[in-house]
Formats: sequence, structure tokens, C-alpha cells
Amino acid sequence: MSVATAMSIAGSDPSGGAGIQADLKSFSARGVYGMAAITALTAQNTQGVAGVHVVPADFVSQQIRTVFDDIDVHAVKIGMIANAEIALAVAEALAGFSGAVVLDPVMVAKGGNPLLPEQAVSALRAKLLPLATVLTPNLPEAGALLGERAATSRETMKAQGLALLEHGPKAVFMKGGHLEAADCPDLLVTRETEIWLDGPRFKTKNTHGTGCSISSAIAAELAKGKELAEAVTAARRWLQGAIESADSLGIGHGHGPTHHFYALWPVA
Repeated sequence: MSVATAMSIAGSDPSGGAGIQADLKSFSARGVYGMAAITALTAQNTQGVAGVHVVPADFVSQQIRTVFDDIDVHAVKIGMIANAEIALAVAEALAGFSGAVVLDPVMVAKGGNPLLPEQAVSALRAKLLPLATVLTPNLPEAGALLGERAATSRETMKAQGLALLEHGPKAVFMKGGHLEAADCPDLLVTRETEIWLDGPRFKTKNTHGTGCSISSAIAAELAKGKELAEAVTAARRWLQGAIESADSLGIGHGHGPTHHFYALWPVA
């Protein structure tokens, strides 16, 4: 029996904290063989993004198809798609894919600035949401997908999660880190169930790439054959440890990364 495998379709972060680099670290930390198709090259560090070079859509498609032609891929995580053409190319490349698809709609920067033009948002909503086993938006992204304000309460989180289900994903995992609360509540909703996951809010600025990392960890758990609720719970528990250990790394002068491998090589 071969090892569990997962592919990330996302943008690159040369500083190593988010994007493809965080996805591959997350796959490895969860015991899954990771692969990647790059949608965009970025020039960024812990203090911000200085530039973006978008990969042609046909080459994004070629990366995916070439891997699929040779390797049995058990799960796919989709992150930054950059534009509408790439969204369409990814949807076409994944047509007929029978494994799990985790869609992390990278749409809004930490500072609140939009990262996708409206045409790309429309393509993501129409072509990629229906492919998703689970959609993993943070609160600003969920609001943007629905054309609404970001949720500011648990009640609105639930309402927006249920509304997103109507766009086609089998489940929605609402990441509640932006909620102004003492704890950090997340919500997994399907058409049959509603599961609240509460946890501590750690006092750290080093949370760069947390959205990328948890969505990749969920993909890894699904690749290993876990049911969705179990996969989300395991991924969330792992990310809490990575955030709790983030300050031990001391990387960069801005919002540093989490410690993906805290369980393998803890830093004193």
C-alpha cells in the first residue's frame, strides 16, 4: 500500500510561512507525501507582499495534469488562484477527480485589502465551490463570497456558513479567528450537522500562514482516510500547537510563521 498523498494548488511564499511552502510543511507534519502546482510567484516576507508574478493558466493546468498522469493523488488543497483564467483551468483539470478537495479561498489580505479581482471571485464561486469537499474561509473571505460584511457574531457565522453551502461545497469550515472574542471559535457546517470547535486564543503576532496551514492539514487528514469532522478536529489541534510554539522560531521582523514541526524539533 502506498503512502497517503496530497497536492497543493496555490501561490509561492519565498519566506516559507504561507502558500505552497506552508502547505508542503503541513502535509509533511501530518505524515503525508506532498506535491504542488504553483499558480503565482510572490516576492514577500513577514512584513508584506512586494510583488506577484502570475503563472499562465495553461501551465498551471499542465502541472496538475502531469502529476495526475503519474501519481495517485488522494486529496487536493486549492489556495491562491490569482485570476479567473486560473480558476477555470483548475476546475477543468480537476474534472473527474474522485479524491477530497479542500478549497481555501485566498481573497482578502490580513490588512483587509482584496487579493482577487471581482471576475476571479465570480469564477471561484461558480466553478470551484461546487468541487469542494470542504470550503475553509476566514470571516472576511466568507463575507466577500456572499457579498456581505464579515461576521461579527456566532449567529452570523452560522448563517453565512449555511448560505455558502448553497453555492455547492459539501461542507464549510468557518475559521473564526477574526471574531472579537476571548476564545477562538470555528464552525464546521454541512447540510446535516453543525459542529462548534472552541479553543484558546494565543497572544502572538506570529500567525502568518495559519489559513494555508490548517486547510492543508485538513487535506492531509482526508488523504489518510479520516472522516471530515475527525480530519478538521485533528488539523485544528495540530495548528493550535504550531501557533503556541510560533514565538520560539524568531523568524523575521513582522508577522512570523507558525512552527509546523513543533512536535518533531521543538525550540527551547
